[in-house]
Amino acid sequence: MTAPGPAAPPPSPVPPGAPPADPGVPAPPAGPGVAPPFAAPPTEGGRRRLWLALGVGALAVLLCCGGGGAAIVGLAVSNVQAVGEQGRAVTDDYYQALVAREWSKAYDRLCDDARRRESRPEFTQRVATEPQISGYRVGQVDTATLTVPVDVTLAGGRREAQTVTLAPDRQTGGMEVCGVS
Repeated sequence: MTAPGPAAPPPSPVPPGAPPADPGVPAPPAGPGVAPPFAAPPTEGGRRRLWLALGVGALAVLLCCGGGGAAIVGLAVSNVQAVGEQGRAVTDDYYQALVAREWSKAYDRLCDDARRRESRPEFTQRVATEPQISGYRVGQVDTATLTVPVDVTLAGGRREAQTVTLAPDRQTGGMEVCGVS
């Protein structure tokens, strides 16, 4: 019977005439003809997964950039529409006041520059002596030049084409009449 204890390592085959192997030195690599542990590195669908990941990444970039671009376009379109609506509204208010002979109300629709050029009494005197407006039709606002064409009917039936120049109010952001030609 043998005594209990650690098992001894199996004897290594040493070719005859070769020096004995040192237990701390690794064995030399196998030579030609030895089979590798794998025939080829495992791929497990690597190309398919790569293209799927690239497609998902491209879709995410498209959604982020495309969504931002759509938001910018939407803001620009709504801003142009708002300028057009405000321009038509202030022009309509101005001409309504002129038709109703409410000079002070018409003066309140003028921009700061127009008010600096002409005081309220000067404006009232000027428009009171001009031919009276009996009707008008406001056209579409040109958002590039901030002008509005207005077809005016004067007392006596004479028609006249006028162009209203608009300017944004620095305090409210709304549009104001800055001149009529």
